[in-house]
Amino acid sequence: MFSIRHNLLKSGILRGKTDIHCHLLPGVDDGSPDVAHSLEMLAWMEQEIGFRCVWLTPHVMQDTPNDVPSLRQVFDTFRSAYHGQMALNLSSEYMLDARFSAHLHDDLLPLPGKHLLVETSYMSAPPGLFDLLLEVWHQGYRPVIAHPERYMYMDEQDYEALKAKGYDFQLNLLSLSGYYGRRPKDVAEALLQRDYYDFVGTDLHHLDRYEDFLLQMKLTRRQLDTLEQLFENNTMFNVQ
Repeated sequence: MFSIRHNLLKSGILRGKTDIHCHLLPGVDDGSPDVAHSLEMLAWMEQEIGFRCVWLTPHVMQDTPNDVPSLRQVFDTFRSAYHGQMALNLSSEYMLDARFSAHLHDDLLPLPGKHLLVETSYMSAPPGLFDLLLEVWHQGYRPVIAHPERYMYMDEQDYEALKAKGYDFQLNLLSLSGYYGRRPKDVAEALLQRDYYDFVGTDLHHLDRYEDFLLQMKLTRRQLDTLEQLFENNTMFNVQ
């Protein structure tokens, strides 16, 4: 049966919402290269999308060895250069790699409520994935698995097992548009249908192609309703 699809931006569900995952802190990872690019993207997020709160979540991984004091210093300097109306906050996205266990015993930058945004390689699971996630729990953090739809090695049983453990899933907004390819789109739609997602983020690195995909993005009414609830869930991370 044909399903009517609605333009995401024109639906208005993004206005006033919170983005919990983006790479706009300048010069620290594979996201924004400098302050000028970051300010341009923040202006777009505020004026075109209508976000009101944004969490900057730079990568922490073996080949991007960011540490908390350095990230805080860059963030404080950058925030002083931003004169928009959105609330800017700092967290991080942690790769479950060989260095991750060491990071867990250092100072971390979680989202409020000790929610820790984590990711893996797209192509293969890290050794002892479930042990690593359990270690996160034991250290007092709640794992939020970033963009599970993009992990090529995961199948339905993996998603079921992760949700059975109580782990949160964060959807990449543009996965539903086909921005990352057909398979992530199909998986994202299936996980959304099953109400497996808990939060949603842009994972914005740059505007190249992203803006065009967002402008053209159309979803069913049910998808829009579910997505709106995920953005409502994001508000638990708003900082006054």
